[in-house]
Amino acid sequence: MTTLDMNAYQAKKIGGLLLAATGAMLGAGCAGTSRPSADSSAPIAPRIQALVDANRTYPRWADFPKTSSDTLRPVEVAARVNTLRASAGALAGEASRIEWTLDDSVAFAAGINARIDAQAIAPVTAETQAEVEAFAADLRRRGAAPPPIDRTPAPR
Repeated sequence: MTTLDMNAYQAKKIGGLLLAATGAMLGAGCAGTSRPSADSSAPIAPRIQALVDANRTYPRWADFPKTSSDTLRPVEVAARVNTLRASAGALAGEASRIEWTLDDSVAFAAGINARIDAQAIAPVTAETQAEVEAFAADLRRRGAAPPPIDRTPAPR
């Protein structure tokens, strides 16, 4: 084992110990908070205690909604997955039978460019780089936070 391997092993051990210690401290910090004590001298204390006592058993399993009966069984899901796999295979077979040839790429590119040029350009895409930068600068200016409020107390 090289020195580098030994140092990496020690780092893993130390990291694991730190993780375990952190977990123990978090667990110990939460251990005493499961039953909070109420201030019995507060005027609302009896109402709080009555609500806690009334809902001490909530939630019960009977209170949860039943599962819907229209869910698919695992066998039906498996059948649908197999159907999708078969149709995907059929589609791949059809695609493999297409003759993908491009005899004249220059003519193809010219046709695509002609189709693109025939469509109207949106006004936003016709903007120059300077116009885009000016618009962005205006948005940054408008999005800046206002100056802080003076919070010094007023003289009395």
